[in-house]
Amino acid sequence: MKKFIAPLFVCLIAASSCVSPKKVQEIKDNYTKSEDERKYLSKENQRLESETKEQNAEIEKFKKNLFALAEDTTSTGIELRRKAKEYDRVNRLNDQLLKKQSESSQLSAEENKKLLTELQLAQEELQKKEDALKKLERELNAKKDNLDQLSGALASREARVKELEDLIAQKDASVRALKDKVADALLNFKDKGLKVEQKNGRIYVSMEANLLFPSGSTSIQTEGKKALVDLAKVLEKQENITVLVEGHTDTDAYGGSGQIKDNWDLSVIRATAVVKIMIQNSSLDPIVLTAAGRGAFMPLDSANTAEAKAKNRRIEVILTPNLDQLFEILDRASE
Repeated sequence: MKKFIAPLFVCLIAASSCVSPKKVQEIKDNYTKSEDERKYLSKENQRLESETKEQNAEIEKFKKNLFALAEDTTSTGIELRRKAKEYDRVNRLNDQLLKKQSESSQLSAEENKKLLTELQLAQEELQKKEDALKKLERELNAKKDNLDQLSGALASREARVKELEDLIAQKDASVRALKDKVADALLNFKDKGLKVEQKNGRIYVSMEANLLFPSGSTSIQTEGKKALVDLAKVLEKQENITVLVEGHTDTDAYGGSGQIKDNWDLSVIRATAVVKIMIQNSSLDPIVLTAAGRGAFMPLDSANTAEAKAKNRRIEVILTPNLDQLFEILDRASE
């Protein structure tokens, strides 16, 4: 169905005397770009959450390994001290035997042979203890090196996760602050079909059509223009955001004539009219603005009532923060 509507939409607009094919293509390109950016940002948001979970899981694994290695190192140290005591004991025995040998020059050959045998056995035992002691020292040093490497890797991962968490917190705080500014600027329109919400890291400014347009019209009325100008004045002071303006209609068939043939046309032209008002009355850079039409295909209320249809006829201005810094951190983490 989408494949059929898109070509039909292009043909209808191109045939119109008021909207050039170039303008139609520009609207389509902006809409496609906006959709691609939304999908990309949604995927990157999921990837970011997944990366943070993986990093936290990896940190917990490192902590467990670190704790186990610390316990093993403590046990090795105890064994090393025990072996050292044994080494000292055998060394003292060797000294005693050497002393006895020196004092036993008068003893018989048999006693001398016995002493020599004991001395040899003691020396062999002493050598074994010394070898075991050196082996334990090497193992202990290797474990200490491994412990240092694990500690360094853990610290690096914790720092990277902390950097991500801090940047996410900053972005969330910036989005909340911008949402408050927008809500304050549009406070007078709160009970006139205007709503400001923060969802999924974005700010949604939803305006019911009756605030902006007369029924079936694309000309913005005075009160609606004031709301759009107040919003544009807030946004012109913001950096690193993109602004997507979406037009929405109800499901009632459009009965007009001229350049607007159906609800698709009506939603696109209304979104374009809003963008023009914002650009003409502020210093907003047009490059951050995109106008798109959704027709009747994204209703807020699917009921077939007058109240539901009034909700669905709306303009949504979607503010999205620039996430380049987050992507840079993720790129460094993957290197």
